[in-house]
Amino acid sequence: MHHEMTVSFGPDQEFRIAADASMSADDARRWLDEQFLDFDCEPLRASGKVLVADKLLAIAEAAGPEAFAAGDAWTMRFAEAAGAATARAKIRMDVPGRTLDF
Repeated sequence: MHHEMTVSFGPDQEFRIAADASMSADDARRWLDEQFLDFDCEPLRASGKVLVADKLLAIAEAAGPEAFAAGDAWTMRFAEAAGAATARAKIRMDVPGRTLDF
């Protein structure tokens, strides 16, 4: 499946990434779990439950616009994992607004 993701950090910092998925949903969730821990992200909910959407937003926020501007292998892997974990072909993330649209 082909995934297209837009990650916005504001009007002047919007990044479009296209990636082909070769990762399974389980592998994508596992990779996102690792990134969530590597970036020392905190659960957004008092219950401690972390939804995939929350995880994606927290990782993107922690990585910052510099990571997405680089457009390197990590950026492509993030887009691929996001698409595989959500099973969506198109994803739009508004990091400051904390929203994810499909």
